[in-house]
Amino acid sequence: MSLLHQVALTFLKDIGHVKAKTLIAHLGSAEAIFKASPTQLIKIPRIGQGLVGKLDFAEPLRRAEKELKFIDDNSIDVLFYTDARYPKRLKNCGDAPVLLYAKGDYNLNPLRVVSIVGTRNATDYGRQLCRQLVEELAEYNVLAISGLAHGIDVAAHKECLKSNVQTVGVLAHGLDRLYPSQNRSTADKMLVNGGLLTEYPSGTNADRQNFPERNRIVAGAADATIVIEAGLKGGALITAEIANSYNRDVFAFPGRLGDEYSEGCNFLIRNNKAALLTCMADLAYSMGWEKNTEIKGGPEQLILPIDLSADERAVYELLQFSKSPLGVDELAIKINIPMSQLAMTLLDLELQGFIRSLPGKTYAIS
Repeated sequence: MSLLHQVALTFLKDIGHVKAKTLIAHLGSAEAIFKASPTQLIKIPRIGQGLVGKLDFAEPLRRAEKELKFIDDNSIDVLFYTDARYPKRLKNCGDAPVLLYAKGDYNLNPLRVVSIVGTRNATDYGRQLCRQLVEELAEYNVLAISGLAHGIDVAAHKECLKSNVQTVGVLAHGLDRLYPSQNRSTADKMLVNGGLLTEYPSGTNADRQNFPERNRIVAGAADATIVIEAGLKGGALITAEIANSYNRDVFAFPGRLGDEYSEGCNFLIRNNKAALLTCMADLAYSMGWEKNTEIKGGPEQLILPIDLSADERAVYELLQFSKSPLGVDELAIKINIPMSQLAMTLLDLELQGFIRSLPGKTYAIS
């Protein structure tokens, strides 16, 4: 596997992330792309003769050689999208970067990942929410991702450092610089328990168009995106919209009516683009997460609740003995009752506290 060719692939003109993945899918590796003949390349869907005719391999390889020196000199990790260490959640997004540069002591594929985003003009209310959230995150062994920008982003990273929560900052520029520079000390501390991540090679400035692209990594690499405080315009709402497009869970803390930097959160909640969040317990319940501190004892004797109807008992028993949450369709097939009847049965069981609903219209024992 040639790191030189993997890096050079990102420098090919008119070959974006989607086309790069298409080429690899047909040719097997980045190195094979550079060694392929024009005839081979033209036959690949969505490539075409016009594009092949404009391909210049010499300049990308030269730039890649220069980048490899920077990588070696600065202990940078390169995560190609076929690598096991590449964020698996992000890999499922169609427009995910084909290659990432990273630095630090991190695990991008833990059991639980959240993105924390918000306004650059954080208020005391937003910073307090951030502190409370992160302090509770520490009990769930969660990786927290944000953008290392002013405001809520850097507040989240700082609180993670205080609470020993692994945190990763996604940058809109190369790893040879830091924007904003005032966050340099925080970024350096993050390298010990987390790190820095970017799709951009060294020499890339923090240009305006890079920030929306950066936001797709923030949204795509996480199970859920949490908007702590946000106005109606800005990167936080863009990130929430991207997360929704990836079918990821989005949560938002509500704010007082009329507060400029809570209008975005209230908008998301009002338009069913985010679930209302008041504390970490809300998030944990919705995601089906349990605390690290919860100690499991020996095998429990399974006892059915009394006074259940036949349908309720059938649903409860299925969920009780299932190793994972079950969806509505699967329950309906196994129990063989009409969907409308099943919906009422599930609601009754949930209201009684016997089961809980989880993301994706699945259910599990409470």
